[in-house]
Amino acid sequence: MRTSYHSVHEPMCGICRKHCRSFESLREHLIGPLPKAECERIFKDRGCDLCLTVLSSRSGLWNHREACQFSRSNNGVLCRLANLGIQDELRLDNSRAKVVALACKMVGGGSDGSLDLCARVCLIDEHERIIFHTYVKPQLPVTNYRYETTGLRPEFLREAMPLKQVQRRIQDYLCNGEPIWHIRSRGGRARVLVGHGLDHDLKCLEMEDTAKYPPLMKTSKLSNSLKYLTKAYLGYDIQTGQQDPYEDCVATLRLYMRMRSQNHDPEDCPLATDPQNRNNFASWRQNELERMTPEKLLEISRSDYYCWCLDSRTSHTNS
Repeated sequence: MRTSYHSVHEPMCGICRKHCRSFESLREHLIGPLPKAECERIFKDRGCDLCLTVLSSRSGLWNHREACQFSRSNNGVLCRLANLGIQDELRLDNSRAKVVALACKMVGGGSDGSLDLCARVCLIDEHERIIFHTYVKPQLPVTNYRYETTGLRPEFLREAMPLKQVQRRIQDYLCNGEPIWHIRSRGGRARVLVGHGLDHDLKCLEMEDTAKYPPLMKTSKLSNSLKYLTKAYLGYDIQTGQQDPYEDCVATLRLYMRMRSQNHDPEDCPLATDPQNRNNFASWRQNELERMTPEKLLEISRSDYYCWCLDSRTSHTNS
């Protein structure tokens, strides 16, 4: 097909208007090993290497960079307080936090210490305030505390909160009084959970899995490290020396808020999963599809690209 359907939410080159499936593919298009020459030339002159926006002038770029670049979290007092032990402000119907970020730190179990066991959990709200932090007592013996990166010692876990209790507290808070089997991907009372490698963290907490965000994944469909994403899209370094889950929470929350704050034109029925877009062509209708013209196929096409900016529109609608 000479023309294909593109969602207004897909990353697009501000110079040649090419649509990309992820920000990483857009980054490669602009400043990768084999960029498009004309786009690379203009982008190097007045393009932001964090959000990949092309500005109208160099002076506009300087002003933009001041607002676009984050610095490492300045909530050092909160980080130090978190290191002291339990902090618990999990409450149902707490309206201050519709979006929360989760991060865990793991110690090693098993004979060689390679089995990841959750030993520390941090949960923050949209304003980067800690709402839950605790050390976690693993269900299996710890054989490697990985002190160089976790900073954890045996005494931190002796009287720690049991894993099952941590799981129940976090799950109840995220559901926010809504039965887990009624939770919908958009809308409802349940809170939005963001994080990096959530599938791994939630597996170690023995909780349900969650989806990855394709626009921030590699062009090979593999995940980027949180360290790389923070440097590339927020402009500062994390995870140097001993790592703090609060710092990881802040980085994932900032990435989410940056993606959610994108200003895209509205679309009618933008998702392939919307009822109006479900063609559900059965195999016996294959001939019907083959007889369609490219123009007709384009007319019935919809993108499966889900943009986080739709989360903010949903929350505004429900509030």
